[in-house]
Amino acid sequence: MINVLFTSAGRRVELLRAFRNAYESLGLEGRIIALDIDPLAPALQVADSYYMVPRLDSPEYIPALTRICSREKPALIFPLIDPDIPVLARHREELEATGARVAVVSSEAARITSDKWKTVEFFNGLGLRTARSWLPEHIDPRRAEFPLFIKPREGSASQHTFKINNAEELAFFSKYVQRPIIQEYLPGPEITSDITCDVDGSLLGVVSRRRIEVRSGEVSKGVTVRDRAVVEACVKIAKGLPAIGPITAQCMMKDGVPHFTEINARLGGGLPLAIASGADSPRWLLARAAGLPVDVPPLGSYRENLFLTRYDDSFLLSEGDREDVAGHRF
Repeated sequence: MINVLFTSAGRRVELLRAFRNAYESLGLEGRIIALDIDPLAPALQVADSYYMVPRLDSPEYIPALTRICSREKPALIFPLIDPDIPVLARHREELEATGARVAVVSSEAARITSDKWKTVEFFNGLGLRTARSWLPEHIDPRRAEFPLFIKPREGSASQHTFKINNAEELAFFSKYVQRPIIQEYLPGPEITSDITCDVDGSLLGVVSRRRIEVRSGEVSKGVTVRDRAVVEACVKIAKGLPAIGPITAQCMMKDGVPHFTEINARLGGGLPLAIASGADSPRWLLARAAGLPVDVPPLGSYRENLFLTRYDDSFLLSEGDREDVAGHRF
């Protein structure tokens, strides 16, 4: 039995179904456990078991998660939103004492990926191109070259990000956005790469996709692309962190050159496109956890020009159903 647990499962129905398919293709037994704070989180409806947990910033969160792990015996724990990453990394020892492996980077790497300023410094240290960046106190609005781009240093899901067109907007948004980083505005296109590493840090695959349309920070339309410079940079990023478990790296193209902007140290929202293109990372990760042989294709081997377009689907719950979900606590 190779059970997997997903924190903050939210809307990630496709992802949980992809793991379900991987179990079937491997002939492997296992259960999918999903956690959330919202009983109406759609992904709970496709899990084998689910639990309502305290909020991430609650002192009761880790004790609750540890109890769930002791009961459910997951082999792997995956974070699905950025704020979960430093918390899981910080409490890795007590979580892994239950027998689980936490598919998340180290605490030091989590500090790099969760702080956009530290991420820029990390990219520079690897010799990768990145957007010119400033903290508010380091930029003179009178000499700035517009447009610029502003976002929170600890932001997630593209919240509170703005294009800045002039000095007045720079002054306003520098106060409006909490702990901002200011960067040159890169024209794009934007390319996100799903980088699959196992919990021992072995690099298994890289799939790049151009983001055509984004909703709440997650791709809703995209297409797989192949760029040798992007793949080589992703290998550097995975080794430099070093990556533990799956991560994504984002870059914006400028004059045909990738400029790297962010790292999300978790399973990416557009992963179903990578899976469909031939990089079946759930299958690889489950097989590795079970000690089963699995054929991993050469790096960069995936179907190019495969498009993804998403739509909404619905689960319908009665009030009794909702109350039943809300009562699943441990």
